[in-house]
Amino acid sequence: MKLLPLIALLIASTLFTAGCATPAYSARERDQMIARNWDFERKQIIDDFDSIMLLRPASRMTIWNIR
Repeated sequence: MKLLPLIALLIASTLFTAGCATPAYSARERDQMIARNWDFERKQIIDDFDSIMLLRPASRMTIWNIR
C-alpha cells in the first residue's frame, strides 16, 4: 500500500521539476548565456566561410569583439 503513493510521488516529481535548472544561474541568466554562445558560434561560422571563400586575408584573429 505504501508503494502506490511512492510511485505517484515519483511521477509527480518528474513531471513538475524545472528540468535542467541549475542552482548557480536563473533561467533568464542561462538563456542569456546560451544566446551569447550561439551568437559567438554564428560569428565564427561567418569567419570560417569568409576564410574558405578567400574573402579576407588569412589570419588567426577575428574581426568580432570578444570579451
